[in-house]
Amino acid sequence: MSSDSLFAAYGDFATVILIILGVIAILILIRAITGPTAYDRLVSANMLGTVTMAMITVLLVKLQEGYLTDICLIYALISFLAVVVLSKVYKGAYEARRKKKEGKNGNS
Repeated sequence: MSSDSLFAAYGDFATVILIILGVIAILILIRAITGPTAYDRLVSANMLGTVTMAMITVLLVKLQEGYLTDICLIYALISFLAVVVLSKVYKGAYEARRKKKEGKNGNS
């Protein structure tokens, strides 16, 4: 069995996996929008990045294009930095809210 026939055999399987990952990504996006807490949104953003990397990896195998490896690595770095920045923003907002609350309690 040659590698071309192996990739042809798994082409339909890769398409099904991409559809499943797409549905999962939509569900994660809904959770990120409707998440009751900031932490839910942060975890959703991280999960969305991971699912996107998985989709790029499946496309890498399906299309047999080597440049997609570079794109996946760059996306991983950007996703990591986005989660770090969001963590800093949420932490700053939490601390500002806490100081505001302590200020009201201290003045009463």
